[in-house]
Amino acid sequence: MRWTSALAIYILFWTFSVFLVLPFGVRTSEEAGMERVAGQADSAPHEFAPGKVALRVTIAASILFVLFYANYIYGWITPDMVDMTKY
Repeated sequence: MRWTSALAIYILFWTFSVFLVLPFGVRTSEEAGMERVAGQADSAPHEFAPGKVALRVTIAASILFVLFYANYIYGWITPDMVDMTKY
């Protein structure tokens, strides 16, 4: 696999991981014991820490990419194994 292909796949994993990780660790103003701002939705997060989110996303994406690349090298799951048209 060329490095450009690997980079593109890693970016896809990183983008997917944003949606996977984003809901975790979110606290509303009510849960944080703070007052809501007028007009604020009940489910709005109290504060957003992009650095923490980026670190969590990078860790998750790296783990997923390592598993993907190991499968690419060792062939644990091949296209023939998941071909449902044979059955």
